[in-house]
Amino acid sequence: MTTPLGQGITPAELPRDRAPAPDSAPLDAATIRAMVDGEQGWIDRRIFWDPQVYALEMERIFARCWIFVAHDSQIPEVGDFVTTYVGEDAVIVARARDRRVHAFINSCSHRGNRVCFAEAGSARRFTCNFHGWSYALDGSLSGVTAEELYKDNPSFDRSKLGLHNARVESYGGMHFACFDPEAPSLADYLGDFRWYLDVLLDNDEGGIEFIDGNIKSRLKCNWKFPAENFVGDAYHATWTHSSALQALFGGAPTMKADRSFQVNANGHGWEFGLDFIGNAATLCEPEIVDYLRENEAKFAERLGKMRSRMVASLSSATVFPNLSFLAGHNTFRTWNPKGPSETELHTWVFLNRNAPDSLREKYRRGVMLTFSPAGIFEMDDGENFEHCTASNAGVVTRRRKLHTGLGLGSEVDHPELKGHVHRNQVNEANHRAFYQRWSDLMTAPRWSDVPAR
Repeated sequence: MTTPLGQGITPAELPRDRAPAPDSAPLDAATIRAMVDGEQGWIDRRIFWDPQVYALEMERIFARCWIFVAHDSQIPEVGDFVTTYVGEDAVIVARARDRRVHAFINSCSHRGNRVCFAEAGSARRFTCNFHGWSYALDGSLSGVTAEELYKDNPSFDRSKLGLHNARVESYGGMHFACFDPEAPSLADYLGDFRWYLDVLLDNDEGGIEFIDGNIKSRLKCNWKFPAENFVGDAYHATWTHSSALQALFGGAPTMKADRSFQVNANGHGWEFGLDFIGNAATLCEPEIVDYLRENEAKFAERLGKMRSRMVASLSSATVFPNLSFLAGHNTFRTWNPKGPSETELHTWVFLNRNAPDSLREKYRRGVMLTFSPAGIFEMDDGENFEHCTASNAGVVTRRRKLHTGLGLGSEVDHPELKGHVHRNQVNEANHRAFYQRWSDLMTAPRWSDVPAR
């Protein structure tokens, strides 16, 4: 289902997806670089409203980065499929007869109609309902209505008429798609962040699985606002969510600067404390906390003491550009762009495959309470994301840059943690790294031009 999320914004207040304003400079590399000061934390508001910027994001970020499209548990058998988006490109993700996972554009090679309208299911093939062209589970063309009509047509070549395939690579059961043949491998793209992903994906020998179903909701905001919020904005939590935290716990938890961090690698980031149970406690399900406590020693044996403290801690994270998650809440979500000022949020709940079945409904219920369209935390966030986007429509407003300089000079060498490590999760180091990665990709014509940082 698709549900509006934000509160209190009228259509007249929303920025319009419009032609570039007269004061917009041409989008050359120098102009884009000037939009982001990754050293001092200055951000040009133009990146949140300009259709030219948005169009270039679709080309240089979403069309060539690794984008999460499905988890192994969603498509376990031959013929299983889900449909999703890579940027604004509709995509089918299916398990073919060779049991490999394939991802391809959901658009017929004949007239461009969608060949699959279902969100998920099982199929032997995908058939366009316009002229009946059909495609196999790997995207290849398998059948054409009255094919004899093409027998003397030299331009008809089955091998060139399959659905446009993406590269698909996986990490910990998470399948990512990429349409750029020059992009680095998924392993290189994730870099040191794989070590952190293992906190969720590999704290138990059975790995994780997604609970059936997902929630889709729409926000009138630029996709980067929620992505940056999850990559490292612990700063907002005790203020924005104060009433919810008061209702749940009688007040906000203490974030200990000497026991919390922000880490980032290749634009991916995670802010976290070492409290072990922080996020999970907000689910208000004692059985979940009991399960975590009972397995605390096993997590430590598998991950080491430091990472085991992150399993359900007060934290949030984003895999660049648009996959976010909350440890402890056990929710993954993607921020799918639908224009400069609209985002479609896809939300899933997961748990350890070996966890008791009784926890399935408890995790689902806990996420619905906290991070769903009606959740006590997500309603707060959605309203803020929408107002941040709407305010940038003003001609005078957008002349003043935004500041994300909290925590400058906080990077530290840490004997255990990988990547760039910054002390104190209440920081904006991950914001700066996120937007530096954005700038690097937006100004690089090819992957070989993306600087190594």
